[in-house]
Amino acid sequence: MRRLAALSLLLSGAPVLGQGIVVSPGPENVAVSVYRAPDRDTDQAMELDWLQGYALITEKRTVQIPAGKATVRFEGVAAGLFPESAIVTGLPSGVHEKNLDADLLSPRSLYARMFGRPVILRRTDLATDKVREERAVIRSGPDGAAIVQTASGFEVANCGGLEDEILYPEAPKDLSARPTLSIETESPVAQTATISLSYLAWGFDWQANYVVRMAPDGRTAELSAWATLASSDSTSFADAETALIAGEVRREDAGRGTRPTGGELELQCSLSPVAAPALDLPPSPVMALPAPPPAMEMADIVVTAQRAAPMNAPVMVQQEGLGDLKLYRVPVPVTVAANAQKQVALAHKQAVKMEALYRAEVFEGGTGEVRQMLRTRNRKEEGLGLPLPGGPVSVFEPYGAAMMLSGEGGVTDRAVGDDVEIMLGAATQVSVDAEQVGSDDRSQTIRLTVRNARPVPIRFEARIAADSASRVQGLSRQKLGRRNGRFIWTTEVRPSAMTSLTYRIVKSD
Repeated sequence: MRRLAALSLLLSGAPVLGQGIVVSPGPENVAVSVYRAPDRDTDQAMELDWLQGYALITEKRTVQIPAGKATVRFEGVAAGLFPESAIVTGLPSGVHEKNLDADLLSPRSLYARMFGRPVILRRTDLATDKVREERAVIRSGPDGAAIVQTASGFEVANCGGLEDEILYPEAPKDLSARPTLSIETESPVAQTATISLSYLAWGFDWQANYVVRMAPDGRTAELSAWATLASSDSTSFADAETALIAGEVRREDAGRGTRPTGGELELQCSLSPVAAPALDLPPSPVMALPAPPPAMEMADIVVTAQRAAPMNAPVMVQQEGLGDLKLYRVPVPVTVAANAQKQVALAHKQAVKMEALYRAEVFEGGTGEVRQMLRTRNRKEEGLGLPLPGGPVSVFEPYGAAMMLSGEGGVTDRAVGDDVEIMLGAATQVSVDAEQVGSDDRSQTIRLTVRNARPVPIRFEARIAADSASRVQGLSRQKLGRRNGRFIWTTEVRPSAMTSLTYRIVKSD
């Protein structure tokens, strides 16, 4: 594969549009509300290469509407816009038709749209560096070899020791350099209209990220919550009023809309020239189109200051109600950049009561793996008492004078008053075994043994499952609790020690 030399279109000024065509180059102000991907678990990380959330974008624009029928072109909308969701208010006679222009001005789309039309070939001989120009007609699509017809016959561009550049006399009027929504309207008189444009667009997502720093006593922690919003759209929204929506919205559609085309042009030199009659092509003026800028890479952008706040103080979002949902409003305008991420602070709590323990699921015939976990209640008495949107959690513990990562997990959406359980990784120094030590026609006797190889005491919890036709009876002095349909055994295990529970599963009469 060889890349064709740059395709360009030199425009000396603004494009000349036909009568009745009005162009709005961009919004005067914009608001972006980002909704989480509906099919992604809240405690799972976003897929940055395939963002499946969406955003509600509201723009304010001022346009000059001519008398009679007119086409209004809103440039700079989101590339992932759902045209059927667009709501336009403020037009004198409403909207008759709307359409997302799916072709963007680019080397690839320009080449494809100029099929069968005359162009100019600027040809550089790689052996002598001599440059010449000749007229030609494009005779192939943008995939594969670039076949052109010149006075010498059919040729393949960039073959035979030549480096070719294609120059175009004009750009098709319906090709835009930016994603564009066009609408048809009609006004009895010419007037200035202030228009509100709202629409949904895919290719956005957001999530909460939590950092838990355990205190040396192992019973309290400092909790920081950050909201990370991401956009894979090619349009940036500068100084946007930004909000994040937590909760699950039932939304049905036919999938992602048509993303506007465009992009680079890659052609291969693999064909032999074929003779053809010469063409008598009329001369035409030549224009050039600058190559599009490279795509922006994903990058973390942290908002660290706000108006009337100390330098480096984090921007803290403001929580509001939105029906059964929660809305987190960023108090200062931020730029939702194309193909980028941004972080803002959700919450910061100190001295949160946090119980650290190990848990295992116990079922008939064996046990599951032992998992580390943290548990608290989302109440002011425990140091929390605020809605917690789901997201990944990183846990750090003190190790000498440093804080070391001790585990990663996730939390689902938790309302005020809910239990909060953060499941971490599998334990490596705490194990549990279940052994059947007796049985008869109506029961089984099980001994559950927990071993702690750590040099510090640990708290252990076993969740014992039994079918609806059985009950669990503890045979030792340790009592069993009950939670969420499971029998719960909780115990302390000393450093480098073990402890056991013997219980019986009895079939109900």
